[in-house]
Parts: sequence; structure tokens; C-alpha cells
Amino acid sequence: MTSFSFEIPTVETERLILRAAQESNLDVLADFMQSERSHFVGGPLDRATSWKLISGNYGHCLMRGFGMCYIHHKRDDRVIGACGFIFRQGWDEPELGWHVHDGYEGAGYAYEAASAARDYGVAHFGLDGVISYIDPSNTRSAQLATRLGASYERDGGMPGTPMVHIYRHPKSGDAK
Repeated sequence: MTSFSFEIPTVETERLILRAAQESNLDVLADFMQSERSHFVGGPLDRATSWKLISGNYGHCLMRGFGMCYIHHKRDDRVIGACGFIFRQGWDEPELGWHVHDGYEGAGYAYEAASAARDYGVAHFGLDGVISYIDPSNTRSAQLATRLGASYERDGGMPGTPMVHIYRHPKSGDAK
């Protein structure tokens, strides 16, 4: 049997830590993925499929070199969402994605996490000027993309999903 190892980075901000999922995160993820709020990120999903999301992210990180991290609040180490890069088979290019769980919206956590992830992606993965796929009814996410300096580019789709709005993030040398 071949053994391998790889590192999923940890990124810290003033209030947050973005790090790889652990199996112990399953309860929080499964609760979120069973909520109505999860429909913006492919839900609702059952617990077993939520576990597949965690394990699938490890495969994504191994194959692509980057992926999603879970957002932990430094205050109590509670998982409050996820943020990072996704580039699934059939997609045109990598996406910067994010979500926060119920009760954590409106406090700037998604902005803080997405800004840090985007900066890390530019510096370490060469992911500059990426896109974000946003459900047209997810006005909060569209507002966040705009706050991050992204602008609406076009409508588009991902294989097997409904039409979304595609926002383009500025390249690191461009003014936000």
C-alpha cells in the first residue's frame, strides 16, 4: 500500500481560523446541510452525504492542491461556516466560495474569511481574479461579493445545477 501525506493550510485572521475539516465537525456540518439555508450550497443533504462532503474535500485538496476550509471562531473554536476554493470536474475555473451558519451572518465573518482565503489563494496557489458562483436569490452573498470588490460578470451554470450569477474578483494588482 502506498502512503502519502499532504498539508491543508491553516489561515488565521483577527477573529477566525480557517482549517481543514475534522470528522468531529460532522455534527455541525450535518445540521447546516439539513437546514433550508444549505440550498445555496447544494443542500439539503442527509448526514451520510454530509460526511462525503468532508471526505470529498480531502480528495479535492489532494488532487487540486486547494479546497474548502471550515471557519472556526477563535473565541470558542466553534465551526461557524466554510470558505475556500472549489474547482470541480466540469467547471470552467476555480471558485472562491463561502457560507456561514445561522446566527453568524451580519457580523463580518464571511467577509473576513473570504478576504483571508482569497489573499492566501493568490499568494500560495496562484488563484488570482477567481470567480464566485452565486444563486440569484442569495442577495446577501451577492452583496458580500460586491463588498469584496467582485463584480457581476455573467450568468452561467455548473454541471447539474441551476443557472447562477458569476461574479469576478479583482486581480491582486487591481484596485478593490
